[in-house]
Amino acid sequence: MPIYTKAGLPVNEILRREKIQILEELENKNSLVENNQILEIAILNLMPLKEDTELQLLRKLSTSRKNIKVTFVNVTSYKCKTTAPEHMERFYSTFEEIKNKYFNGLIITGAPVEQMNFEEVDYWDELTKIMKWSEEHAKSTLHICWGAQAGLYYHYGINKHLIPNKMFGVFEHKIDDNTSKILYGFSNGFKAPHSRHTTIYKNDIEKIPELNIISESDEAGVFIVENNKKNQLFITGHLEYAIDTLDKEYKRDLSKGLKIEIPENYYLDNNPEKGPIFSWKENGDRIYSNWVNYYL
Repeated sequence: MPIYTKAGLPVNEILRREKIQILEELENKNSLVENNQILEIAILNLMPLKEDTELQLLRKLSTSRKNIKVTFVNVTSYKCKTTAPEHMERFYSTFEEIKNKYFNGLIITGAPVEQMNFEEVDYWDELTKIMKWSEEHAKSTLHICWGAQAGLYYHYGINKHLIPNKMFGVFEHKIDDNTSKILYGFSNGFKAPHSRHTTIYKNDIEKIPELNIISESDEAGVFIVENNKKNQLFITGHLEYAIDTLDKEYKRDLSKGLKIEIPENYYLDNNPEKGPIFSWKENGDRIYSNWVNYYL
């Protein structure tokens, strides 16, 4: 089943080489709309490397085997310095342009602002409007990493907390609630990547009756939180990451002279020269397929 994107989106050619069916804009779309066979998903992409995140998320959404039309959304209260303005203008919509639409799903990505207070983030006011809007305009909202922390803070008043050392690597997770459809097909001990300087406390979540902890890690803490209405999911890690994403982050920080440890449980024999192991790929595929098939 195809993914529909805007014509000319650069990552489309990469996806096609990977045998993922991509159709651009209105190609063959009308018959699907008439038969209500297409799912509309908006992606609020707050990550600095927009095209990397586009590629990662489109790959994962393609595993659902559903007809999906993706609308990439950006904030206007902050200008991205790492992606060309022409790319943003051509391939992204603003909140004003989509605010009267309804979507089957909304994804709010992470962002490199986690060490700031939420209210200090340039686009916080705009983001809160989008999160408020999502309650009525998206059947399900998937919040990722900092997006999960921001969503838990805005919707439920749960704050994030700085941790002494960056949570960086691939960790094992256990299932707390095996009735949740987001983890259909999973078993205890599944792996997922994390890359963050902050965390949320389990006991803060447990104080909120509307929230359920679905999965956690002894090392990385709370991983998946779901609300009782089943229309909000909060994932503190990055199951969408490609095999080399943590490697790029590690080498980037090294080149900047930042204090950074080797990502845990990631490289073969814990040796960067031997390359990473893609131990979470199937888990990422399944999470996104479950979200599309059971929540949208």
